[in-house]
Amino acid sequence: MLRQQDVGHRIVVRRIVGIREGRPLFSDALGELVELSETHLTLATAKGNLRVPVAQVHRAKRVPPTRRPTAAAVVALERAADEAWPAPTRGQLGEWLLRSAEGWTGRANSALPIGDPDRPLPAAVDAVEQWYAEQGQPAIINTPLPLAAPVGAELDIRGWTTRPPTLVQTAPLPLSSVAAPKKGDTSGAEGRDDELAQNGADGGPALDGADDGRHRADGNGRHRADGDVGGLGDAVVDLATAPSEEWLAIAAGRKGGLPDAARHVLTAVDQVRFAHVYAHGTLVAIGRGTVTGQGRWLGLSLIEVLPAVRRQGLARRVIDALAEWGSSAGATHAFLQVEQRNTAAVALYRRLGFTTHHTYLTRVAPH
Repeated sequence: MLRQQDVGHRIVVRRIVGIREGRPLFSDALGELVELSETHLTLATAKGNLRVPVAQVHRAKRVPPTRRPTAAAVVALERAADEAWPAPTRGQLGEWLLRSAEGWTGRANSALPIGDPDRPLPAAVDAVEQWYAEQGQPAIINTPLPLAAPVGAELDIRGWTTRPPTLVQTAPLPLSSVAAPKKGDTSGAEGRDDELAQNGADGGPALDGADDGRHRADGNGRHRADGDVGGLGDAVVDLATAPSEEWLAIAAGRKGGLPDAARHVLTAVDQVRFAHVYAHGTLVAIGRGTVTGQGRWLGLSLIEVLPAVRRQGLARRVIDALAEWGSSAGATHAFLQVEQRNTAAVALYRRLGFTTHHTYLTRVAPH
């Protein structure tokens, strides 16, 4: 049967739809699993969402995607993501990337093994271990799958540990305007994508529940929702080219500090915007958007809403504002990274049109 780890992946379900002459009648459904609870599962199929009671499920399993991204597509997206989250200390091992940022976030402190390391694989892993030892840091390698499966096999032999899988998800711009759940529906619970040992996906968005408000720019880079949402209908999304000190304080609270290297990671991108949402003079929501990958990709990260004002659609407004900016800058697609087990967030991203492009595993050298 299915597990929470299957959320965000393509599955096939054989369900019981009736009884004839004492025998069950079956029907098969194929789609992406967007929600799995003790009582129901929800599939995104070609004909729309299908909600199936678990009691009616005869068999269900994960199946391969209809079309896997090419190796070149995975490499291009991983390099765009690296541009969007640039570590200040960098090295190269052939085409492999080596990255260090004073230990701030896993992605900025890991090797990215894509391309040819210009030496045999065992020697390449040895060189990664040596480089990180010189930085005074544990050796970490992010392995995009299935592209870096051979690297993963070598790390298995060496006893490297594995952190929870991360989904790299993409969506075309403009984003979907699928309506939010009905009032009182808690299926889209707040999801946090904290990095490293907590949840693994660096800087991923933490949505506070979508709303069906629409947004418009006022000519000054501000985005205002039409209609009142929980008393914050007049809240404005300001997009700035640099983060305010208040913005940085919220990010530091989420990430457990903000060393100098973190400021480089956040700001050293040519096309970047920092979203600020104020309510009654207090910064209550933030977000970050970048355009990288030769202008194709809008990257969404560090979307955060203060606990006191969650469930009022502020995260969706931030995302919409950043998506509108990204489109105006020429981006055609958006990407984000979310840990596979963060099923609430995965379900929300699915409502915005995001699907899984590929996954990666974060591997850590033994002490």
